[in-house]
Amino acid sequence: MGDVVRRVQYQYVVVPDQPGEGLRVLAALQRAGVNLLAVLGFPVEAGRAQLDLVAEDPEALRRVAAQEGWQLSSPKWAFLIQGEDRVGAAAEHLRRLGEAGVNVTAAAATSAGAGRYGMILWVKPEDYERAAGLLGA
Repeated sequence: MGDVVRRVQYQYVVVPDQPGEGLRVLAALQRAGVNLLAVLGFPVEAGRAQLDLVAEDPEALRRVAAQEGWQLSSPKWAFLIQGEDRVGAAAEHLRRLGEAGVNVTAAAATSAGAGRYGMILWVKPEDYERAAGLLGA
């Protein structure tokens, strides 16, 4: 079975870069039953961190954000890739894009256990449709 490449919408929230802030966001989403496909957190400036939230149901994410008073970014797009773990799995997709001249602006991948892996990757908005075609999304 080949990898599954999905177009995914995400939004981010910027929070204080201090202990418990990520938990505060994720716990609110958990209480509301919002399933996340991916989460990525990283510092963005002194004292602030960005949480990229890829929700299975983006509208549910927006409802919780409104209830909690979070300032979400506008919706943005990425690719979620899932498949059987193997040597070079991530490289296959990066090679396809690189050889076509599409720059990957960010990527994160991990082994998911049980012989599976997952990767999320971002390209510039102007390259998104072209990348989708190259990736089969």
